[in-house]
Amino acid sequence: MSLELTIGLLALFGSAAIGIPVAYAILFGVIMYLGVGGQDLAIAGETMVQRLYDGFLLLAVPLFIVSANIMNAGTLSDRLLNFCIALVGRFRGGMGHVNVVASLIFSGMSGSAVADAAGIGKVIIDMMVKSGKYTRGYAAAITAATATIGPIIPPSIPMVLYALVSNASIGSLFLGGIVPGLFMGAVLMGMNILISHRRGFGNEEPVPLRDLPAITVKATPALLMPAILLFGIYSGVTTPTEAAAIAALYALLIAGGLYRALKLRSLYDVFVESARSAASVGLVIGSSMILTYVVVQENIPQAISGIFESSSISPLAFLILVNVLVLLLGCVLDATVIILVIVPLFIPTCNALGIDLVHFGVLIVVNSMIGLITPPYGILLFVINAVTGIPLKDIIAEIWAFLAILIAALVCMIAFPEIILWLPKMVGYQG
Repeated sequence: MSLELTIGLLALFGSAAIGIPVAYAILFGVIMYLGVGGQDLAIAGETMVQRLYDGFLLLAVPLFIVSANIMNAGTLSDRLLNFCIALVGRFRGGMGHVNVVASLIFSGMSGSAVADAAGIGKVIIDMMVKSGKYTRGYAAAITAATATIGPIIPPSIPMVLYALVSNASIGSLFLGGIVPGLFMGAVLMGMNILISHRRGFGNEEPVPLRDLPAITVKATPALLMPAILLFGIYSGVTTPTEAAAIAALYALLIAGGLYRALKLRSLYDVFVESARSAASVGLVIGSSMILTYVVVQENIPQAISGIFESSSISPLAFLILVNVLVLLLGCVLDATVIILVIVPLFIPTCNALGIDLVHFGVLIVVNSMIGLITPPYGILLFVINAVTGIPLKDIIAEIWAFLAILIAALVCMIAFPEIILWLPKMVGYQG
């Protein structure tokens, strides 16, 4: 390891350790690396700007953020909840099932776990607690667990970022996330059934079947969002970025025009909040691009690839090792940082071992989402604590069962790649 790289890493980890945001810590570390190495500091700015301007796909990120915030601000969440209650509320642990199904549907609109938890998740927690049938900790824990599905089923902001660093097909990644997302929903519902029977959690008052068509019609405009996105991308009519723009426009037309649930003031707040979120993500993206320059300069990906190739490691063993590492890093790092900074180091090894990049990408995204609920620093735990006031210790006490079943689902996806690759292959993906 060179002297400049050593000093750069010490600066990066040292500044992060004292609480400096990761994006700024990366920038500080890179500047130290360039300064000690006697390189022009302008390289950092030039590299970041050039990569950002070349990244047309990156425009999808703020557009998906806008569409998610519009969904939260409008009445779409309420209509979706009524539909979910009518569909699965009648079963044992009904509101837990509603929580899972609502996240499955909402994930097809937001692409963000945090948007899911802070938006529709907060509403469901309030409903579960007020019913008197569930403890506050359980309501918060199952909401955090189901929110992890948000970025798995398309659209997905983390998958957009992974496509950026790996050059994998974003369309195939989106398709590859559908079955795993449904699988995660199924295992969470199974765990909810088990816990509900053990603790005697009740079911909701059944909605008469004759009312179901009317409720479904009211929710249909919101339910059509994922279908419009996928049709646009896979028919070749739009690129993923154009589809994200259409999603934002569609959400605006439905929430503001059809439902008349958005005032100009609330729309202004949506745009301001979206700009803040997009700026924070953009800062991490920009700093990671500069860090990528350092990584390439030091030939780190080739060195890692050489180590694994010389050890004759099998693809399965490599996937297990990387996923264990990502799971541990997910306890302390944001998913965006993991995907943009850590994952690119392993892409050359994946190519050398013949590991499918779509399979690898979906595994990484699923793994990163599980990290969002892993104590003690799971971001979703803090988000739900902030929006509901439920003590963190109560949430953590209830999260372990859901965390275990999601890790079991991840192991199945590692062992059986067709869970991820079946649907992309059905539409012509060659792998």
